[in-house]
Amino acid sequence: MTRENEGLLGPYNSFYLYLVPEKFYVVAVNDFSKILIIDRLAGAIKVEHSYTEEDLPNPHCRRLIYGILGLVNLLAGPYILFITERKQTGTVSGQDIYQIVQTEMFPCYPSKEKMMTNHQASLNQQYISMIKKVLSTPYFYYSYTYDLTYNMQRLYNLQEDFLLKPLHERADERFVWNKNLLDQFYTPESPDVGLFCVPIMHGFVSINQCMLNGKSFLWTLISRRSCKRAGTRLFTRGVDSEGNVANFVETEQIIEFEGYQSSFVQIRGSIPLFWQQYPNLKLKPSPKIIQENNNMDAVNKHFKSQEPYYGYQVILNLIDQHGDEGDIEKAYRNSIRLLNSERVQYEAFDFHKECRKMRWDRLQILIDRVAQTQDAFSTFLLLQKNKLLSSQEGVFRTNCIDCLDRTNVVQSMLAKRSLGIILKKLGIWEVGEIDNVFEYLFKQVWADNADIISIQYSGTGALKTDFTRTGKRTKVGMFNDLYNSLARYYKNNFQDGFRQDALDLFVGNYKISSLEKSDSESPLVVQRGWKFFMFPSLLVISMAMFFCNVIIPPEYTTKSLLSILFWGSMIFITFTVTLRDGPLFVDKPRLYNKAIVDSHYQKNVV
Repeated sequence: MTRENEGLLGPYNSFYLYLVPEKFYVVAVNDFSKILIIDRLAGAIKVEHSYTEEDLPNPHCRRLIYGILGLVNLLAGPYILFITERKQTGTVSGQDIYQIVQTEMFPCYPSKEKMMTNHQASLNQQYISMIKKVLSTPYFYYSYTYDLTYNMQRLYNLQEDFLLKPLHERADERFVWNKNLLDQFYTPESPDVGLFCVPIMHGFVSINQCMLNGKSFLWTLISRRSCKRAGTRLFTRGVDSEGNVANFVETEQIIEFEGYQSSFVQIRGSIPLFWQQYPNLKLKPSPKIIQENNNMDAVNKHFKSQEPYYGYQVILNLIDQHGDEGDIEKAYRNSIRLLNSERVQYEAFDFHKECRKMRWDRLQILIDRVAQTQDAFSTFLLLQKNKLLSSQEGVFRTNCIDCLDRTNVVQSMLAKRSLGIILKKLGIWEVGEIDNVFEYLFKQVWADNADIISIQYSGTGALKTDFTRTGKRTKVGMFNDLYNSLARYYKNNFQDGFRQDALDLFVGNYKISSLEKSDSESPLVVQRGWKFFMFPSLLVISMAMFFCNVIIPPEYTTKSLLSILFWGSMIFITFTVTLRDGPLFVDKPRLYNKAIVDSHYQKNVV
């Protein structure tokens, strides 16, 4: 047993679920000493020790599951969520890591579903769709015996008594996406319930058995997304009042070789100021700082909260230093100057300016600039679980405007440099070029990491992954970026309101109120004004009439040309008016949460 999984071998890893109208019975496969019973009539949840296999319902009503995600309260009462399909991703520190493939949710009180009005049933189904939407977003990971929410260095530094706590109690709640669900399911009065619960992490995991110079080693990349300011790309920007930032991700690169374990950690996160960039039908809405909020207080809270986890922090700010992004860059730079912390260093690099005309080789300027700092930070290196050879003393905190595309490119380059250093230190690689096969694998994994993190935040794959995959910018990659940009535009304007609501409901930012349960007006019920229907209709009619007048006439007359001019003018006018009132047509969140949708947005967007 390794030190980091002491106390974690109690949870089981597969279960039988017995489904009967009155109760749920959950029992570990091949172990009937503890049986979880959920009374669907009384609502009680308890673990029994006196049951035998003969006391359980008929085996024909049972099915195999792999853990409980917790409870969520909807209009029809609580629903319980089970993992029904999984696949093994690999092992870290000898412990199995799994990816969730399929989940299912069942009402605890099925009779309540039948008692609801049609209106309530429709709303309840929307809430169910939201939970399923979140769980269908790739990818959720978990382990029964390894704490995925901690990087290796933090696991090593944990106190012995803390290691003895059950996994679901001690996991880092920043990265436990079902904490809200577990809190509603697990009670300290019945601690054995936790044996059936599984804390899950959202992000990316890639575990690869590699061969280099005839030496076999395990190379792993783990990205952990924080649930503390969960949200979609344009609806969730910047920082909240507690110092949590949007799209915060901890990425850890691990090497395991002949008893050695090495870990290199980087982080990314939205610029920790109060700023917004709400969708409004424009291709690129202008980001704006919310001046009335205390930005210095937020900056201070953010970096103070990160210091116990990461030590020194070097900010790599990749946003443009002109235009709208430039205003945020100046405010960020000034905030760090006023922060005046010896443990926070600011390094700006205007990515688009420096790498214009596809000169992405110039990124090496930034890597060389911070190379000495990276060497000083070192990496975590452990021998045989107990001999510490070195620790990582600080992290690079990289961001662009989205913390997606530019950020991933730079992080992959820093990770490659760290990898080269540790491979030499372990005697796996000496000099010269890294094997082409491993080089190809490294690039593909980091590009996959970019795509998955981007899908989780923006709804589409990442931009600029052609450079990550091939080491150079290509025209094909630019066309792919154009496609993803257009897809982002559509999703961010017309789908992300629902997705933001789904995330708020899942992580517990929004709770179903008693008023909703009494069939009163729900925030999901939207009253649309006349402009919402009239402007798009006029635009479609104008475009149809314009093209009819262009295509149908065998020859153009003065009358037909005037008709073309008229309908062309109508297209221009209706398009201009629609764009002016763009926020009217955006799919915005309905489950209003002050941390997500501020008073400015509610005032200006109907």
